[in-house]
Amino acid sequence: MDEEVDTRKINNSFLRDHNYATEADIISTVEFNSTGELLATGDQGGRVVVFQREQESKNQPHRRGEYNVYSTFQSHEPEFDYLKSLEIEEKINKIRWLPQQNAAYFLLSTNDKTVKLWKISERDKRPEGYNLKDEEGRIRDPTTITTLRVPVLRPMDLMVEATPRRIFSNAHTYHINSISVNSDNETYMSTDDLRINLWNLEITNRSFNIVDIKPANMEELTEVITAAEFHPNQCNTFVYSSSKGSIRLCDMRTSALCDNHSKLFEEPEDPSNRSFFSEIISSISDVKFSHSGRYLMTRDYLTVKVWDINMESKPLETYQVHDYLRSKLCSLYENDCIFDKFECVWNGTDRSVKSRGVWSFSWMSTFQHCGWHSLSNAALRSSTALNGFSPSCDINERYWLF
Repeated sequence: MDEEVDTRKINNSFLRDHNYATEADIISTVEFNSTGELLATGDQGGRVVVFQREQESKNQPHRRGEYNVYSTFQSHEPEFDYLKSLEIEEKINKIRWLPQQNAAYFLLSTNDKTVKLWKISERDKRPEGYNLKDEEGRIRDPTTITTLRVPVLRPMDLMVEATPRRIFSNAHTYHINSISVNSDNETYMSTDDLRINLWNLEITNRSFNIVDIKPANMEELTEVITAAEFHPNQCNTFVYSSSKGSIRLCDMRTSALCDNHSKLFEEPEDPSNRSFFSEIISSISDVKFSHSGRYLMTRDYLTVKVWDINMESKPLETYQVHDYLRSKLCSLYENDCIFDKFECVWNGTDRSVKSRGVWSFSWMSTFQHCGWHSLSNAALRSSTALNGFSPSCDINERYWLF
């Protein structure tokens, strides 16, 4: 066992020192499915790699938390918009799993312009004994067919297939920054800087614009949409955040175009903390509903905030992820690190929240049923840029870093 550990360390060090990883291999997004059994990662090369959790065995009970490669496929390719002379990168911006309805799995993946619906299925049998085809799949001469055969299914090695089922394109002028599946399991929304579109999963050539903040004169533009998400239980409710640090809750029952929000969550800025960088660091990079739908979590550059959807005046809790960077904002601005975007996530029981910080460390805080308490703000070393909780994991069991 010690020899295996030492060898693994040597191999990792060798790969790191020799820079074998390319820019296309950098992970850009990760997403667990609802059970935590599968983990999908997207990279800057347009690939999606799906990992499956190792099943627990009597001989190796400690391997339950390990994930092995389940399927790998190329989701997006680089494209070029000739009308706008714009190169469209293949980088995967977001991945979202759909609730499982049968033996197959479905997920949505998106780059800057196009959303794709993928089906991931297993096949361990193959049909044999066709009448019009030979064993190699070639069409047989009908004059040579003298008997009628009944095709049969033969066992074969397990094969995992990823097939594109829908392609949703040509609906966004600006870059897509988030997608969210509705609780009705029939629709989803895609969000860019100025618009939010509502799609039916069965219709690819038409979408409905539900939010449009684009001004008539672009010189009057003061904020952009940074993230959006559907309510986990109410299919008519969704929330979106802006670069000004505000969160708007909208109800699609009020009107077809939800430019007028139902609730506005915004914390007044302290004038004593006002600086040149205030608007940059107040921009919200991610917003997430809790699984119960009662709370909202937002992430800006320096803090994680938890809101009660019944209280708009101020957040329930504000967690200072790395407040020590306030004195270094000038340096961060010069090397563009101040524009980094961070995601946040709830654990499966809504008792803990987690987010990543700068310089590859992860931050975590714990929620108690009697209220919100900053019991433990753990700075945990992480080897890559993104992180996530397994939905089936409780804070008392384990958490995952990616």
